Amino acid sequence: MIRVLGFIFIVLVWGCNTPQKQESATMEVRKIITAGGTITEIVYELGFGDQIIATDITSTYPISMQSLPSIGYRNQIKAEGILALGPDLILAEEGYLSEDVVNQLKSAQIEIHFFKKPIRVEETKKLITDLAAFFEAQVEGNRIVAELQADLDSLQSYLLLNNSSPKAAFIMARGPQTVFMAGESTFAQSIFELAGLQPAASGFKDFVPVTPEALVTLNPDFLVFFDSGIESLGGKEGLAQVKGLSETPAFKNGHILSFDGHYLSGFGPRVGKAALELAKAARP
Repeated sequence: MIRVLGFIFIVLVWGCNTPQKQESATMEVRKIITAGGTITEIVYELGFGDQIIATDITSTYPISMQSLPSIGYRNQIKAEGILALGPDLILAEEGYLSEDVVNQLKSAQIEIHFFKKPIRVEETKKLITDLAAFFEAQVEGNRIVAELQADLDSLQSYLLLNNSSPKAAFIMARGPQTVFMAGESTFAQSIFELAGLQPAASGFKDFVPVTPEALVTLNPDFLVFFDSGIESLGGKEGLAQVKGLSETPAFKNGHILSFDGHYLSGFGPRVGKAALELAKAARP
């Protein structure tokens, strides 16, 4: 009788635990590649970072993602390199992978899903919600959105007490000979407006080469760079190499701001923090 009861107990325990073990095993073997730093950050924050086996070059946060294999950047990405990693799933920004690469991956029966890269807070919240729904992790998604909203509330409280509107221009630099200015319909315009700054550049979209005349005419109070852009110019001392830049009030007053590229432009879960940091830096 005791042996029979013991056997029944073992069967019951095995029956209760089996679904969880099976589910856990399924989760362990899922191998994800992310293409786009914002997607990578959100997937990680949702609790699925341990399933990411490779990322692209823009996926710099959290720092642990930098130790994973990189598939490259946009047009540099090849299907062969992705397939060699043996992924089960690819999550990518819209337009990030070339059409040829997408077709090759689909021919190899790789599951691919695309998401729009956000440049506005509303789009950030939607991306978080969409990825949370994809992973059936709505509770975590709601938490992330709530934390983002709390950051935005802190930003608004700060701006109510500091309602000046300094004029700022974002400069994209990749060496002294490759310097561009951000215009309308860019992340820069969005993050400036979010931080209560007046975008100096208007009348053109996307990024255009910087000219001395444009810099002097726009007359920005602050110049904003990526850290990598400042480094490509040889540090802040090297900014004078950019013709016209030394004539701006921003340069003369030492109002040069520099941020991590993904942090400032990613419009991920930390966008509220980034905007508040920018708002405070532009109001010393």
